[in-house]
Amino acid sequence: MLAKQQLSRTPSSELCVKLAAGGDPIFPFNVKLTGENVAGTSGSFRYFIWLVAQELQSSSLPVLIECPSASAGENKGKFLLAPKNIDYHDEALLLFFGNLLGIAMRSDVPFAIDCLKPFWTRMIGEQIDFDNDLRQSDIITYNFLKGLKSLSTETEFKELVGKTCPTHFSNEECCPGCPYKFSYSSLDGREVELRAGSPLITWTNLNQFIECTKELRRCELSAENMIPLIQCGLEAVVPLEPLRLMGPDDLQLRVCGQQNIDIGFIKLHTIYQVGISQSDKHIEYFWNVVESLTQEDLRKLIKFACNQERIPFSCPCQESGPEASHVPPYPMKIAPAEGRDDRLIRSETCMFMIKLPQYSSEAVMRERILQAINCRDDPLSG
Repeated sequence: MLAKQQLSRTPSSELCVKLAAGGDPIFPFNVKLTGENVAGTSGSFRYFIWLVAQELQSSSLPVLIECPSASAGENKGKFLLAPKNIDYHDEALLLFFGNLLGIAMRSDVPFAIDCLKPFWTRMIGEQIDFDNDLRQSDIITYNFLKGLKSLSTETEFKELVGKTCPTHFSNEECCPGCPYKFSYSSLDGREVELRAGSPLITWTNLNQFIECTKELRRCELSAENMIPLIQCGLEAVVPLEPLRLMGPDDLQLRVCGQQNIDIGFIKLHTIYQVGISQSDKHIEYFWNVVESLTQEDLRKLIKFACNQERIPFSCPCQESGPEASHVPPYPMKIAPAEGRDDRLIRSETCMFMIKLPQYSSEAVMRERILQAINCRDDPLSG
């Protein structure tokens, strides 16, 4: 990861900027994007945070893996720490991962990593809820072990095994890929011996196999060799003790923000630049279209306007009144643009500003909005 290489020489004290609390944000570093004409710093910094989150959840970095339940159609797009024996490079990467969590928290830019609950539970120093966490993260293993545990007689066990591996109880060689051996796949697909030589499972040692498999998954979900490194990286930027007072769901929300977009909240935190008002016809068209968008398209719209798919849904003005400073990137701004139906929508991402031509109909507005949010992945014009 290029960012880790560039920031590795930066003392962690320089990352400890003032916590975002409304008004102009303070970022620990400036992001310069080659080939982009970016006048400000906010849009490029938010883009950096979004891009790093995407990279961490890709196969290009050995940090996170999609949970096995995704292959069964559950919790798709949800991630766990990839189990591994830590070497020097892994250690540096995990420390930097923790730094990134702290950087996002201090700047109040949601860091959109979709880790399942075991990660956040361990980050605050609590033990995982194994049965529930296993069901959420690896429903296949959960159901497999549950099925084995439900067997009450040796006859039932032999009938179950015989359906998969007819030669299991004969003198012949066991079927290739037989699941009834003392080995099991790790979360990242490696075959792990649970007993030396991976002997066959029998009715006599069945409970031992179940407990060994549970222990394998418990160790992987707890990530005892990785969590302390991430905590160390986080604590270099944000004090860890206050975070321990939070629940895992609260910590996840604080770091990652909400995935769903609240249009009502955004409308309340939108201002209109000189020359347009909320009652203008093309503004009505705009909100009618926006309110009809799916959550996926709403995230694209927010990404188009301010370069982050997730934005805060709390603001100091809720408690202190409209004169209070808004939490960045709010308020969203809608500004006039030249031309009419032949012109495209533009954005100034550093300012969370959409430049909106006076389109003649809601149909044209819909076409232009969908074109804007789908034509380019990372617009940076501000």
